[in-house]
Amino acid sequence: MKSWDFMAGLSVAGLMLPEAIGYAGIAGLPAQHAILAACAGACAYTILGRSRFAIVAPTSSSAAILAATLATLPLGATGRAMAAALVVALVGIIFGVMALARLGGLASFISRPVLRGFALGLAITIIIKQLPVVIGLPLHAGNIGELLAAIFVSFRQWHWMSVLTALIALAFLFGLRRFPSMPGVLLVLAGSIVGSSIFDLRGHGVASVGMIDLMPQWDHIQWPSSRELLLLPQLALPIVLILFAESWGTMRTLALRHGDLINPNRELGALGLSNLASAFVMGMPVGAGFSAGSAAEAAGASSRWTGLIAAAGLGALILVAMPLVAGLPEPVLAAIVIAALVHALDPAPFERLWKVRRDLGVAVGAAAGVLILGVLDGMLFAIALSLAVLIRRLAAPHLSELGRLGTSRDYVDIAYHPDAVLPADMAIYRPAEPLFFANAERVLGRIAAMQAAQPDRERMVLSLEQSFDLDSTALDALAEFSQLMQQRHVVLKLARVRDHIRALMRQAEMPDLLARSSYSVDDAVQSFALRQE
Repeated sequence: MKSWDFMAGLSVAGLMLPEAIGYAGIAGLPAQHAILAACAGACAYTILGRSRFAIVAPTSSSAAILAATLATLPLGATGRAMAAALVVALVGIIFGVMALARLGGLASFISRPVLRGFALGLAITIIIKQLPVVIGLPLHAGNIGELLAAIFVSFRQWHWMSVLTALIALAFLFGLRRFPSMPGVLLVLAGSIVGSSIFDLRGHGVASVGMIDLMPQWDHIQWPSSRELLLLPQLALPIVLILFAESWGTMRTLALRHGDLINPNRELGALGLSNLASAFVMGMPVGAGFSAGSAAEAAGASSRWTGLIAAAGLGALILVAMPLVAGLPEPVLAAIVIAALVHALDPAPFERLWKVRRDLGVAVGAAAGVLILGVLDGMLFAIALSLAVLIRRLAAPHLSELGRLGTSRDYVDIAYHPDAVLPADMAIYRPAEPLFFANAERVLGRIAAMQAAQPDRERMVLSLEQSFDLDSTALDALAEFSQLMQQRHVVLKLARVRDHIRALMRQAEMPDLLARSSYSVDDAVQSFALRQE
């Protein structure tokens, strides 16, 4: 363990405390359920997890879904706590089953621009949700837009001492970033405790944390009924989905920034173990939250020791300084969460997408989806948007016309190489995407239309360079295209035909297509010359 990890862990511990208290409030549970979950989850993750930035603790989105889940069950306070623990245990089991089934590959369907947009939308969402605490008003709304409207409408009722407290905390947090070797968050927490006592912030109406009982209430539990127990598995699935999306989005986004390698199946197993550990202490669902991960990154975390030190620091902070923690002003806790997420608002990744003119709409759409639809529905929208763009590109691929580059054997797209020469009375085409059931007929139809517009070209080469395999629809479409060319008295040759596709042609009893297949474009062109000789 490096000394830098120790300091980073202490800084993250200072963030985990306000987050835990806030997220417990979202879920409608006492604060100890989130604090114990943070300690247990972060420790358990270090056993299997591999992300040096992941801090596995309660998250805002999973807390919101847990609250909606528990609202469907008519339970008292102890019953809600037990139901939450059972749901968390089921979440851990489902993650474990997904890891054993090696379903981590599902994460590959989330593109990097989607992850960047999701991260931006999530950061903005969490920041806005902290604003009611900053202004000292208990505001709640169904979505971010309604919450912002409620904040502005209630301007005259803002508690300005709370606002001032948060602004001072933010100023110190940003100022202390100039000294990265110092645990700025912990210093601000300590300073706010002293300041609260000196200036009597509680007497001026600034809300404080209050006492927290850390002992799990196993001896006062109320078990759900058998009917309610049967509902728990289906209630756990949305939490699994959002934790998987948010955690993998956080892990992969931070790993990509630093060139780290992580395995999604292993991370699924680590999340499963972490949630089982949280359930054992009657905690909340845990995942790799973006704000804590961003704080670990900003603090310079270099190994998984950061998460372990953060969990130990949080536990020590509560056990040793609980009377002092009770006096923490809540606006200071909100300011700490906001400060941890400000650097996630960096527009540089979007500026790069703008410069390369690729996927900016997908990234912006993902961010807008989170802001408008919420975290879970927004992530589903972002994934659907990513898949829609993929399907659109595959269904209508770019079609290149090739020419010979000088005296070489290289054939390139004439749109990018005007000096490339087209062989006499010959056309060479190459689809930019694999042929499959959704695009084969359309692509081959476009080629047929291009040939009809140039009937003097009686020889044609079709390069299948991008097609690693053909499904039955694409194979039938290729055979029908070959027959159409024969009817037009156009001699068709296939180039870059892989051995797998050749074996498929043999199985489909297509000897004519197989005989006219070559391994390269140049071989196909040369075969025309040999035929003329």
